This record gives sequence, structure tokens and C-alpha cells, in this order.
Amino acid sequence: MIAFVFWLCVALIVYVYLLYPGILYLLTRFSSVHLHVSEDREKPLPTVTLLISAYREEAMIAQKLENSLAIDYPDGRLQILVAVDGQEDHTREIVQSFANKGVDLVYSPERTGKINAIHRAMQAAKGDIVVLTDANTFFVPGALRYLVAPLADPAIGAVSGAKRILNQADSLANSEGLYWKYESFIKKQETRLGSCTGVSGEIFAFRCNLFEPPPPWVINDDFILAMQILRKGYRVVYAPGALTFERISLSAKDEATRRARIVAGRYQALCMGRLLPLKKPVLVWQVFSHKFLRLVVPFAMAGALLANLAAVIWPVNNAAYPWLQLAESPARFWLGVQVLFYGLAWLGNRLQQVRKASSLEKILYLPTYLVNSNLAAVSGLILFLSGRQTNLWSPVARHLD
Repeated sequence: MIAFVFWLCVALIVYVYLLYPGILYLLTRFSSVHLHVSEDREKPLPTVTLLISAYREEAMIAQKLENSLAIDYPDGRLQILVAVDGQEDHTREIVQSFANKGVDLVYSPERTGKINAIHRAMQAAKGDIVVLTDANTFFVPGALRYLVAPLADPAIGAVSGAKRILNQADSLANSEGLYWKYESFIKKQETRLGSCTGVSGEIFAFRCNLFEPPPPWVINDDFILAMQILRKGYRVVYAPGALTFERISLSAKDEATRRARIVAGRYQALCMGRLLPLKKPVLVWQVFSHKFLRLVVPFAMAGALLANLAAVIWPVNNAAYPWLQLAESPARFWLGVQVLFYGLAWLGNRLQQVRKASSLEKILYLPTYLVNSNLAAVSGLILFLSGRQTNLWSPVARHLD
């Protein structure tokens, strides 16, 4: 029984992080689904509303608006619209100073949460396509063209762009950057199979006429919006050429806070009815494998460690299959592997205060990130169960240089 629990936990971890991406890759070798991208440069591009959600962003909003105004897109076909949620700093006044440059503002003095700010702003959106983005995310000049190109296919309802992390000399940035490269690979394979299930709220485009206001208490607005579009029968695809950059959080603690909020929202989504596109079983499998099974990983990690300790304390003697039944020697070996893994993560956290990445830190950042992200997942569950995580969001502090 101890060996069964151990191997079940290990199998779940391996499936989530390795087997699911591998299965996707193999399935896409036989898939006939293609991503249509229009190459007709003479055809008019669709009108776009770039919708920026902002709460307490006075340190970033001016830079974000300058970046948005520099986007390579035809004059008269791009509306820049800022939804300011609550008045706790000078964000609104800074946005108003850009009015003469064509920046529109939707403002609520009461803080009601991101999804409600988006809902209010949608009533002022003029574009056929709406692109959601955050104040701390910066577009490369041609990103918007890459983002809207797949929408030339009427079967595609939404497109997610790509995110990269700045400050690559930082070990925390390295781990975040590696994570987004991993996520990018999965999204590419899911798109080749038909639709991706993970979208980036920092650069997420959808057809304006497909917008359906989610419940006002929703935490992960981008994921819910994507699921609604999938349920309508449209595809959601990933466009890696639509590139954005984001500065890393000031500390691992800030990053853990951000991830805990996302995980709390994922638990909320799991409990929502009529969310999954049940008529598409392959897509349901993708959602569970990519999003929901990750919620179980921290408990599988704990289960594997506890089962391994139990096997060392109460070893199986004279086992016919010592490795499978976790006899004494294999149990000690796997315990040593786990102790080494968690020891490297502990050391990585100790070195996190040193901002310059050394060769040692490059070895440590993967176990450190995996452990930290799964600890944040446990925090997210606690937030969800306690009801302390609401739809209100607060931006984490970011590097400004």
C-alpha cells in the first residue's frame, strides 16, 4: 500500500509536468488542424480596442501608455482605453494627461475588481477586436499585428500572445522565464491540436461580439473569458509572435502572492458549473491536464515524501520486485533524491536575495521555482477555502529599471 501511494504520487507529478506535454507533442504529429494567418498586407486590419486595466499603477501607467502609443498599427484603427478601478493614487490623473493623444478613460471611484472594470470599459470599446492587457506589460512594436492575424479565420474567437521576463541576470527572472518558455511549448502544441487552454491576460485578444460578462466575483477573468469562448464553439489559439515583456516581481514573496491569487481563482473555476466545453472531450482532457491537475501536484509531492519516509521506517523485506514494491534500498535511494531536491530548493531560496545569477543559481532555480510555485498553490487553496481571496486585485511591486 505504501509503495502504491508513492508511485501514484510520482506518476501524477510526471504526468502533469512531462507526460502531458509529451502526449500533446505526439498527437500534434497526426493533427490536421492548422493556424490560419493572413498574409494579405493590403487587406484592412480590424479595428482594435486596447483595454488596459489599472489599479494603483501611477509608477507604471505613463510608461505603459507611451508604449501603447508606439504600437505599429494603422492610424484610426486602434483605440487605447484605460479602465481605472478605484482612486487611491494618481493613476486617473496621469491617464487624463494623455487625453490629447487619443487615450480614453473609464473611471470608477469605487474599487470593484478587475472583471467589473473590464465590464464597464467594454461599453466604451469601439473596436471589433478587444485586447486585454495590464499596466506592467509592454508590447513589442509589431505584437498587435501578430495577435490579430489569426482572427482572419472566422472559426477563431480569441488569441493569446506570449510573455517574456526582463532582468534575465536575476535568478527569479530566470526561473520565471523558464516557466514561460515551458508554457509556450504547451500552448503551441495545444493550438496545433485545435485550441489552447491557457491564455495570458497580459495580451489576450477576442472578438468584441463574443464578450459575455462573467460573474462579478470571478478572480481569473482571462481564463473564464477563454472558457466562455470555447463553449460557444470557437477556437482559442496561441500566437507566439505577439510578444510582450514584463519586469519581474521585486521578490519571491511578491511572486508567490501573485501565484496564490491565480491558484485561488483556479479552484474557483473548478467549482463553477457550465464552464467546460463538454461537447469536446479532447478539450476537456486538455483543461484538466493543463490547469486542474496542477492543483493536486503539491499534495502529490507531500504524499510521495511521506510514503517514502514510511517505506524507510517500515521496509518491505524479501520483495519480489524491490524497486516497484519500494524495498529498503530503493526506498533509501528515492528518499535521498527527494532530500537533495528539496535541499537545492532551500539553498536556492537562501541565495534569492543575491540578485546577480551565478552558475550555481542557474542550477538551483528550477527546483526552487517548482517548490515555491507549489507552496504558493497551497496558499491559494487556503485563500480560496477561507474566502479571503476576492475578485479585487493589487499589483505586485516590479523592478522599474
